[in-house]
Amino acid sequence: MLIEPEPRPDTADAFGQWRDQQAKAWGYVPNYAALFASRPDVAEAWTRLNLAVRGGMDRRRFELVTIAAARARASTYCVAAHSQFLRDVCSDEQSMIALSSDPSGASLAGVDHALVAFATKAATDPASVDETDVAALHEHGLSDADVADVVFAVAARCFFATVLDAGGAQADSRLATSFDETTRSELTVGRPFADS
Repeated sequence: MLIEPEPRPDTADAFGQWRDQQAKAWGYVPNYAALFASRPDVAEAWTRLNLAVRGGMDRRRFELVTIAAARARASTYCVAAHSQFLRDVCSDEQSMIALSSDPSGASLAGVDHALVAFATKAATDPASVDETDVAALHEHGLSDADVADVVFAVAARCFFATVLDAGGAQADSRLATSFDETTRSELTVGRPFADS
C-alpha cells in the first residue's frame, strides 16, 4: 500500500464495523479496506452507491460493464474481483474467459459486445460518447434508463478503481488463487496481485 491512514478516534468503531462487513462478505479482510480507515463514512457511502447501482441492473450486465470499465482504468483489483463474480455469481465462466482473453469483447454476443465497447469508451473518454454510441445500445433493446444504469455503473467503478489504485492496493492473493495462471496473467492489467 502507498497510503495507510490511521483510524480516527471518533470513527474507529465505525471503521471496525465496516471492515467486519467486508470480511464477512469476502471471507477475509480485503487489502483495500485499510484505505478507508480514516473515512468509514466514505466507505459506507461507497457501499450504498455500489449496491444501489447494482440493484437496479441485471447482475450479469452490471458485471460485464464493471469489468470493461475497470480494465479501461487498468485496475487489476476490480477486473479480477468482478471477473470472479461474473464466473461464480452469474455462472458465466464462458464470458469471463472470453473477456479476459479479448478485452474488446468482440467474441461476445452482440449486446454484450456493445455494452463492453460503450463502457470502455465511457470510462476512458466520457466526453466523446455521442448519439452513435447510445444508438448502438438502443439497437440491442436497451432503453435510455438502461443506458443511464450503464453510465452509473461505469462512473461508480471509476471512483472505486481510482481509490484502490492511487492508494496502492493490490488485489488479494486469495483472489489470485481463484484463477488459473493464464487467466490470472490476462487479468493483471495494472498493479500486480499481492504475494500474500
